[in-house]
Amino acid sequence: MANDKIILKIRDLVVSFNTESGKIRAVDGVGFELEKGQTLGIVGESGCGKSVTAMSVLRLLPKPSAMIESGSVEYRGRDLLSVPVEEMHSIRGKKISMIFQEPMTALNPVHKIGKQIKEVYQLHFPEMTKNQIKASSIHALDRVGIADAGKILEKYPHMLSGGMRQRVMIAMALAPEPDILIADEPTTALDVTVQAQILELIKELRQKLFMSVILITHDLGVIAENCDYAVVMYAGKIIEKAPVNKLFKNPCHPYTLGLLNSVPSLSIKRKTLLPTIKGMVPSLDNMPGGCRFSTRCPLVKDICRKEVPHEKKMEYEHFAACHLLDSIQET
Repeated sequence: MANDKIILKIRDLVVSFNTESGKIRAVDGVGFELEKGQTLGIVGESGCGKSVTAMSVLRLLPKPSAMIESGSVEYRGRDLLSVPVEEMHSIRGKKISMIFQEPMTALNPVHKIGKQIKEVYQLHFPEMTKNQIKASSIHALDRVGIADAGKILEKYPHMLSGGMRQRVMIAMALAPEPDILIADEPTTALDVTVQAQILELIKELRQKLFMSVILITHDLGVIAENCDYAVVMYAGKIIEKAPVNKLFKNPCHPYTLGLLNSVPSLSIKRKTLLPTIKGMVPSLDNMPGGCRFSTRCPLVKDICRKEVPHEKKMEYEHFAACHLLDSIQET
């Protein structure tokens, strides 16, 4: 990636949580880069560290239980982990916005939609008048395809459908026209038709505003259709990252292969079992030695259980961390 295009650079990020069973690492050495105007997808099973990585960027991790032990999160060359709290308030929401998983819990149930959007403008654009804020709020809802925006401003979250609430969340996130939008499982609990509409909306607005998007999901189909670059996470580590076309054409890590093979296909005979990855993601307080995927990997060797694999460059912009990369490419 050309350095002048990179808007966000994460390096060796380590995040831990203090629990009753001791300190555990939820994110361990994560690093990737995001270009201006690019959509980067983070994919993996539940509990692999996707959301914790996103929350670290915005410094929204729960305190005092969570702690960023080391690493850096550079936005336009500045490390967000070291900027003053007051300055972080002006960056969070204005320069980097986030759409959370469940809009019903992210929206305040006792305040009208209009008041919640108004707070975004009051916080980031204090010079705006009352009339300007109302006009901008209506425009924000219009932009995400909500009809009768003026009436919606007077409604409470519970009066809207799941898809409408998600559109309101997107409108609030995009109101300041941020450089980066982080979408954390933005289509969770929505039906398939609404999911497609929401993802298409994010794609259209990304192109219109020329912003960068980090799309967090467990669905490889979403990655294939919406992302330029993909990061595959497993048990707190990045095990593979590549441009989407390269990842799907030449997956190098056994976990990535397993995820791709688990995707339903029209070529699979009817009434046959879908391929699955055996076992479960290990608990954060009971990680295996060596490669964290070793307990589930069908190609596991002795070295996998003893030594942690280091990231290896496969080809341009394609990296993977596996002891068996050469043998995998031959099979």
